[in-house]
Amino acid sequence: MYSTKFKLEVVQRYLKGDIGLNSLAREYHIPSKACIQKWLALYREHGVSGLCTTSGTYSGDFKIAVVEYMHNTGASLRQTAAHFNIPSKESVAKWERIYYEEGKDALYEERRGRAPKMGSKRAPAAKKNTDKNEDLLAEVQRLRMENEYLKKLNALVQEREKSEKKTE
Repeated sequence: MYSTKFKLEVVQRYLKGDIGLNSLAREYHIPSKACIQKWLALYREHGVSGLCTTSGTYSGDFKIAVVEYMHNTGASLRQTAAHFNIPSKESVAKWERIYYEEGKDALYEERRGRAPKMGSKRAPAAKKNTDKNEDLLAEVQRLRMENEYLKKLNALVQEREKSEKKTE
């Protein structure tokens, strides 16, 4: 973990323009130029306050806003994290994955910490699966009825066409 003062020193040194990211990372013993890129993005977006270490929990609404901002603007993970002053672009990547794989509502669930083994928290997941299965079964039933209706309609149309040909 680097201090705000250290990060500011590195960012200001880079902004002078006399050294590249790789050289700067070697000189300051920073393992990757990606750290410096992140600090630069945060500094450009929020100034010195962007370099202050922050952590915390985020609401589901905030996570949805972050993912939708990234989608609507075409911003990268790093740019989006910097824009919202989120310390880790990996958090944004995780929220994006959840958003697109499980839907918006999944971002309201608390997922930190160890998953519970057995207990009361498994019941809502089972209920959710049951509800989903019931919805799918209802949809299948509706589609079957629709299919049968269309078959009968088609048979009636063909029957009418046959009777019209006979009368001609």
